[in-house]
Amino acid sequence: MKAMTYHRYGPPDVVTMTEMPKPVAKSDEVLIRIRATTVTSGDWRARSLTLPPGFGFMGRLVFGLFGPRQPILGTELAGVVEAVGNEVTRFKVGDEVFAFPGAKYGSHAEYRTMPANGLVALKPANLSFDEAAALSFGGTTVLRPLRDRIGIKPGDKVLIVGASGGVGTAAVQIARHLGAEVTGVCSTGNVELVRSIGADSVIDYTKDDFAQSGRCWDVIVDTTGSAPFSRCETVLRPGGRLLVVLGSFATVLGIGRPARASGKTVIAELAIIGIADLVDLAELARTGAFRPVIDRSYPLALAAEAHAYVDTGRKRGNVVLSVPQ
Repeated sequence: MKAMTYHRYGPPDVVTMTEMPKPVAKSDEVLIRIRATTVTSGDWRARSLTLPPGFGFMGRLVFGLFGPRQPILGTELAGVVEAVGNEVTRFKVGDEVFAFPGAKYGSHAEYRTMPANGLVALKPANLSFDEAAALSFGGTTVLRPLRDRIGIKPGDKVLIVGASGGVGTAAVQIARHLGAEVTGVCSTGNVELVRSIGADSVIDYTKDDFAQSGRCWDVIVDTTGSAPFSRCETVLRPGGRLLVVLGSFATVLGIGRPARASGKTVIAELAIIGIADLVDLAELARTGAFRPVIDRSYPLALAAEAHAYVDTGRKRGNVVLSVPQ
């Protein structure tokens, strides 16, 4: 099979096409013929070893000390089940599915096997393969934290910092679905996009600073690493919560968090993802509550160009790699 691989860390051109053996499904696995995958910030970090402040020392320990441990990037995919192991009952040949290998990567290829009882779900019929491929990364990042950990209620005022990115566009739609009054923060060129996906109001950060706006929110979601608690403290209401999607190592350690007496909370831990999350995302997509935003689509062979675009930091929503059939 054809796969886009990298064998050293660096710029986009380290990603090249390679011929590799087609995987074979084990007894408890499905073999998926990939139709679409994505290039996410997770791929960018694994390829370039560009990590949030304080995490740099962990890069090679996580991704490979002397070179990439997993040469095929790609955290999410959508495709068609081509073969099933003899113990598999959840899926059959021909099922259209989407899957989330996450940190195991391996999706920038023509085929990938997945455990049948793992993070694989039936594709919503109303989504294209490109859209279905982009359901998991952004959706799983914010669904459980917003719904279960924070417990957004109808009428809550929620601010999404970085509302035009892959995670941000998911957060806007999911918070809106949960009944929140949503304010998005983005640049001038993305204001209309953020409004179009459900934001009640939008702050253009090139013109206004949300921290100096005089407004207050019940929940702030920081997807960019630009809104630490020290910046958000005065605009969080009593009992307010800051969800840190992208933060420094110091934030993860709890440095700079609010005093317990303030009643305000910083949530920085990663959510544990299960198959129920993918099923819930599929249902949100089926009902129209969440539809991934696609910025650009590239053929698999041009993965390096897709990486270069993601590297600019200007993508809107998701960047997709379409896999020729």
